[in-house]
Amino acid sequence: MIYVALLRGINVGGKNKIDMKQLKQAFEQAGMTAVVTYINSGNIIFASELPQHELSPLLEKKIREVFSLDIPVMIRNLIEITAVIEALPEDWTNDDQMKSDVLFLWNEIDDPSIIDKLPLKPNMGTAHYIPGAVLLNIPRENAAQSRMNKLVGSKLYRYMTIRNVNTTREIYRLMRSIAE
Repeated sequence: MIYVALLRGINVGGKNKIDMKQLKQAFEQAGMTAVVTYINSGNIIFASELPQHELSPLLEKKIREVFSLDIPVMIRNLIEITAVIEALPEDWTNDDQMKSDVLFLWNEIDDPSIIDKLPLKPNMGTAHYIPGAVLLNIPRENAAQSRMNKLVGSKLYRYMTIRNVNTTREIYRLMRSIAE
């Protein structure tokens, strides 16, 4: 099965620094194959025969051993990432006009009611729930007034990891290339 590990909170603001080459090696030492990292924010695509529910604890332990860091690791398989890609409107981008993100959710908050808990100010953007994620689009001109900056540091924020749509689409492309 093809998976992506989404590491939460690495290489942000000079904290929890992890070298991607060393991270790739750590995943290989943990038995993962076809390991590919994408950008410095903790996106690792790989293949494994292990069941999905065993991967997070295994990889979190390996990261603790190699890097002495407690980093939450979210695992998504190719089917789950495909569902995200299919739900993403094609015209959503992350550029100077639009800020479009995928908020990947841990089980603790994975529920349609999450939309009502987001600090998004009405009429400032669009948020859609799909199982495992919230798709969020805010025009850049509304970004500062949207109130989504209040999400950082909130209880909800601890149970999600965010990737912009460009990164999410590239993760999908890399996963597909390994699957082929």
